[in-house]
Formats: sequence, C-alpha cells, structure tokens
Amino acid sequence: MPTMSQTESLDQDPVFQLKGSMLAITVLELARNDLEGLDRQLAAKVAQAPNFFSNAPLVLALDKLPASEGAVDLPSLMRVCRQHGLRTLAIRANRIEDIAAAIAVDLPVLPPSGARERPLDPQENELRKKPEKPPEPTIKPTRIITSPVRGGQQIYAQGGDLVVVSSVSPGAELLADGNIHVYGPMRGRALAGVKGDTKARIFCQQLSAELVSIAGQYKVSEDLRRDPLWGAGVQVSLSGDVLNITRL
Repeated sequence: MPTMSQTESLDQDPVFQLKGSMLAITVLELARNDLEGLDRQLAAKVAQAPNFFSNAPLVLALDKLPASEGAVDLPSLMRVCRQHGLRTLAIRANRIEDIAAAIAVDLPVLPPSGARERPLDPQENELRKKPEKPPEPTIKPTRIITSPVRGGQQIYAQGGDLVVVSSVSPGAELLADGNIHVYGPMRGRALAGVKGDTKARIFCQQLSAELVSIAGQYKVSEDLRRDPLWGAGVQVSLSGDVLNITRL
C-alpha cells in the first residue's frame, strides 16, 4: 500500500492526461506505466463527473511512454479502463512490445500522432452536456373586437386568443390560434386552435353557429341544431377527435 506521501506525489505527478479529439473519441495518454496510480486517478475523475466515462470510446496512447518504462500489461490496462466506463477501440503506439501486445488481443494500432490535442476536463464536459433552457414562448396579446362582425368578414387572431364583445352575423368567420370568446350571439363560423392546438376552446353566450371547429375537428349547423344546448351559453372543447359542447 502506498504511504500518504507517495499518494500525494502521484497526485502532483499525474500518470496520464485526458485529451479531446476531433472525432469525439477520448484519448488517454499514459505518462507512466503505473496501473495502480491510473486506477486511482480515473476513480477521482469519475467522482468529479459520474457520467463522464459512461461507455466512452477510447484510444489508449502509449507513444509518449518513456523508453525506460517496462512493457505495458495491455489486457490489465484495458480492464482498468473498462471498470471506469471507458471502452478501448485502439491503441496508439510506436514501441514494438506495445504493438505486439495489441496484435495479441486483436486491437487496432494507430501510428503516433503529431496533432495537438486539448486536455479534457470532465466537469467542463458535464456542464456542456446540460441542456440549455428552452427559449420562452412568444405570447401575442389577445385580439379584442368590440363592434359587430358582419357577414363576409374574416377576423384572425394570430398566436393568441380572439375576443368578440358583440354579435357575429351569419357568413362571418372567426379564426384564432388560441381560444375564441364571443360575448353575444354566435351565428357565423368559429375556428379555434387553427394551427393544431387541441387544448383551445370556444366560448359563446348564444350558440347559433354555422360551424365550430377546434384543431381541424368540426361540427356544422345541422349537427349543432340537434344538440340540446343549441341557443344556450356554451363552451366547446376537444377530447381526442370528438367535440364536446357543455353549458357555461
């Protein structure tokens, strides 16, 4: 077992550096042939960011090991990495013994890299993975109509609700992306949720409409006249593909 001074020395003199690559594959670059120290330092990295190494593809870079270091026990090295969630895809090596060890376990060998790689910080990567807060929806003000809506008129409330505080004549058409409120006789056509909002509703003080529709589902006057609430104050809502008419 290492003494406290030995442990501190290893922490100050890391066995490896983690570096990012352009292909989003982690490169573990060994600085010393020290599996015990590697195991301890990988465990510390996982403690900083528990999901950082979850099945992460890995290239083991052995080409920076000093010539004085002995041969690497490649199966044991891969086992240590696997215990911490790193899946070895290949090694990068230039020493004959390391290349031979990779061939023995059928692991691809990449040539030494001259590319400049950036040291990888697990905590920084975890922050980058956090989803950004979605933008706040743009809410348009309710469109309010205070005068009677005549036959042949079409009024559209884009992105919001439509409120009519007067009567709606036959042949008039009300459209809204949101809800429709009619505080008077509703004799024309009312189409709410025209862009697919199935939660939109139609409210009117007197149902005498030629057509009511929510998110493309509709009823015409022939159907509406058979409803016991014809001529009453109602709200119209959508459940599945069925329009429900209930008393206000």
